[in-house]
Amino acid sequence: MTSTAQRPDRDTARPRPAAAPDGSAEEQAGDAVMGLDMVLVDAARGPLRRMVPPVRTLAALGSALARHPDAVARRGGELAREVGRIAVGRSDIAPNPKDRRFADPAWTGNPLFKRTMQAHIAAARAAVGLVDDVELDWRDDERIRFALTNVVDALAPSNVPFLNPLALKAVIDTGGRNAVSGLRRLVSDVASAPRVPSMVEPDAFTVGEDLAVTPGAVVLRTDVFELIQYRPTTETVRAVPLVIVPPTINKYYVTDLAPGRSIVEHYVSAGHQVFMMSWRNPDARHAEWGLDTYGQAVLDAADAAERITGSDRTAFQGFCSGGIILAMVLSHLAAAGRLDRVAAASFAVTVLDWGRAGTIGALMDEEAVKEATERSRKKGYLDGAMLAEVFAWLRPNDLVWNYWVNNYLQGQPPPAFDILYWNADTTRMTAALHRDFIDVAVGNQLTEPGRASMLGTPVDLGTVDVDTYVTAGIADHLCPWQSCYRTTQLLGGDSRFVLSTAGHIASLVNPPTNPKASFQVADKTPADPEEWLASAHKEKGSWWPDFTAWLAERAGEEVPAPEALGSADLPVLGDAPGTYVFDK
Repeated sequence: MTSTAQRPDRDTARPRPAAAPDGSAEEQAGDAVMGLDMVLVDAARGPLRRMVPPVRTLAALGSALARHPDAVARRGGELAREVGRIAVGRSDIAPNPKDRRFADPAWTGNPLFKRTMQAHIAAARAAVGLVDDVELDWRDDERIRFALTNVVDALAPSNVPFLNPLALKAVIDTGGRNAVSGLRRLVSDVASAPRVPSMVEPDAFTVGEDLAVTPGAVVLRTDVFELIQYRPTTETVRAVPLVIVPPTINKYYVTDLAPGRSIVEHYVSAGHQVFMMSWRNPDARHAEWGLDTYGQAVLDAADAAERITGSDRTAFQGFCSGGIILAMVLSHLAAAGRLDRVAAASFAVTVLDWGRAGTIGALMDEEAVKEATERSRKKGYLDGAMLAEVFAWLRPNDLVWNYWVNNYLQGQPPPAFDILYWNADTTRMTAALHRDFIDVAVGNQLTEPGRASMLGTPVDLGTVDVDTYVTAGIADHLCPWQSCYRTTQLLGGDSRFVLSTAGHIASLVNPPTNPKASFQVADKTPADPEEWLASAHKEKGSWWPDFTAWLAERAGEEVPAPEALGSADLPVLGDAPGTYVFDK
């Protein structure tokens, strides 16, 4: 489901992304990030609203172009000259080596394919350069760049059946059956939300068999969540339990994927007593469940974990939107004089300061926010399928057009990938929680004491003076790492910040067995994230062992592992992964 104390000045533009070394227009156009706030608004209004700039923005672009005829003429002339070089085979334009759309040798070996690819890149460069030249107001600039990203990606020759060598090879190899299969898949995908190409087959995995299989049991069930206690695998465990607060978007098992790729499995093997909250998939009956409802659920989970383990303290870890709830709960405990029950807290890909977390001021206005919250209010919830559609359009080349080519042009089933299966296993969000998250994010309320509240107490994150462990992904387009970093400045205690490789989810599901895994860490957390980065050093491997070692220092002494799960007053209700994870 992303720390300055105030929003950026309205007349100060967000810095433009620097040109890629190879001049990739696609990278320049698509470099903007999109915060959780923007996702929640778009999911209610529909992602297509973001793809077409408002009339006033188009008018501003037209006016800017009229004021800069020299720029238009210069860019037009450069494009014409480059097209001439392309036509006679003298252009040196080449795609980004990391651009998988043009990885097939035919894109460079076949004269027709090569020329269409080069013409596309040249036109995209010219369009991006023209937006650079006319220097729009920063809001209009962001809107135009978002729209341009989608236009550039959609018009790529790799998306055209008779211009994609992979599609033509599939026709030869299958005798045209790929076209029939692709059309069948297209019809199936557009018949229901999310109306994007399927990223994984619906029967590729089975929860409880392939995924979410770490042994454990449900030891508490409320209307809002189930609490899973995992079975220890070590002779001794740390006395203080760890309660994990997963995202309220999608199911909890992003933390318990396949064996060897499960965060929970690793924590248990390191000797920690792990409890997992599994949120119920709400519907219209639960429309009024807001931040207070979910905050109380976190306290209920901690109470149960302490009763079962006999500990008077709990450690917490919040993921993404679950981390937002957790931070507010910790502030509530501080206000109530009960923060001493918290041994430590961790925040994974969690943004608490939205002041510079993407394009919030540019792409949203008061009318858009009101429309989004009103739509979910009328329905009683925010549809998870719409969220999935918005997430897909965050990275259209990877999550839309890649599967357009594979599923429809080649007629192939998408490969089985556990993270994408989890991503497609959507959940709804209650109307009240949707409203509350948007209010907190758009108002950037958590950066100023007293602007938000949790369970009747004003939120002041500076009073949360427990030790914290904060993680982020260096390529995260939903929760930018710099925004995650500012969590270290909002909270009152000592923080350890870890910058993992990859993006939003892959930075989390980054097991020690991953040969490419690494993370960056530094001894101090100065106010400026770039200053932190300059002082950081790289560690080979996953951040998981680093976290479990950090937590072990704060999770009490080693005690004999419990022989049974649950307790006399909280007996086992059933095996993990429980029942709520199967709610559709």
